[in-house]
Amino acid sequence: MSYTTLPYLDRRSIVLAAHTNRWECMQMARTFLERGYAVDVIDTTDRAFVPSKEYTYFIDADANMDRLAPLLNKDCVKIFYITHAHWKYQNEAEQKRVRAIQEKRGVDVEGVRTLSASHTIELCDIAVTFAGDFCVSTYEYAGKKIVRIPCSTTHEFPPPEKKDFEKFRRNFIWVGGAGPALKRLDVILEAFAAMPEYRLAVCGKVKPSDPFAKAYAKELYGTENIKTYGWVDHAGKLFKKLYSESLGIIFVSASEGCAGSVVVSMHAGLIPIVSRETGVVTHDFGITLHEVSVDTIKSAVRSLSQEPAEFLRTRSMNTWRYAREHYMREKFAEGFRAFVEKLERKKL
Repeated sequence: MSYTTLPYLDRRSIVLAAHTNRWECMQMARTFLERGYAVDVIDTTDRAFVPSKEYTYFIDADANMDRLAPLLNKDCVKIFYITHAHWKYQNEAEQKRVRAIQEKRGVDVEGVRTLSASHTIELCDIAVTFAGDFCVSTYEYAGKKIVRIPCSTTHEFPPPEKKDFEKFRRNFIWVGGAGPALKRLDVILEAFAAMPEYRLAVCGKVKPSDPFAKAYAKELYGTENIKTYGWVDHAGKLFKKLYSESLGIIFVSASEGCAGSVVVSMHAGLIPIVSRETGVVTHDFGITLHEVSVDTIKSAVRSLSQEPAEFLRTRSMNTWRYAREHYMREKFAEGFRAFVEKLERKKL
């Protein structure tokens, strides 16, 4: 299995809870171990491993398939574990966003989510993914079967039924990892800077020394209604305070598999305002923007925050319930186990 070796090298809870991929990798390996297989795990960055024995299955998270597929025994089933959109789409999406910031701010912001070229979807026999419809659509051209399983989460939280929605109806939060340009944080900042009556908490990998942060220094550090916290531990007191005092999460990325930061926030009862590329289902409890701009963000924020408090409570509770019913570690484990069982029975 070519995924991540981090959870095997560092078992600290803060490491395991920092991203869903750590637990997922261990659970995938555990699934095969429970069925009597021996499992070898290499990191996606490993360019030295060479198979020295035959394998029944090879799972790759889009990093080693091109190199290792020709070296595997011919009857080895090659599985693509999809975690992000096709590399061509994501790279094009990020470059488009980088150019947009360059034109707006006169600053060259480096793309940090660029993916290496690969032919994983063409080389694999089958694919499996927790990703949403948009991400899956970027691979459909290859005609390979793509099996969908539920997304997991890193944290769970109590229901938001006692939240004071009247008091906190104007508070929103952004939670994200690396790549603020790809994640369209710039558009969100511009929208909230133009709405001083609304408040935004920025929680993620944004440092003052980063080119993006320098380009948006005024919004990030000099705008009264926008507070930048940097990375925040979801298990910590600060995040508890923020989600307890916020109405929703706004996350309008240009390319994701299924945004883990949104999933965690939904577990905290935060109503999602997301782009379709985020890969998260919003049904009637959240808002999915099919076009992302300063105006559409402003419209969604204002429309949501103006709803009666009890309507907001219902949305929040339905968000929390949906997360509990669909985005859970148990659901991921069940889905992956069923996938492996069908592989063994050759039912896929």
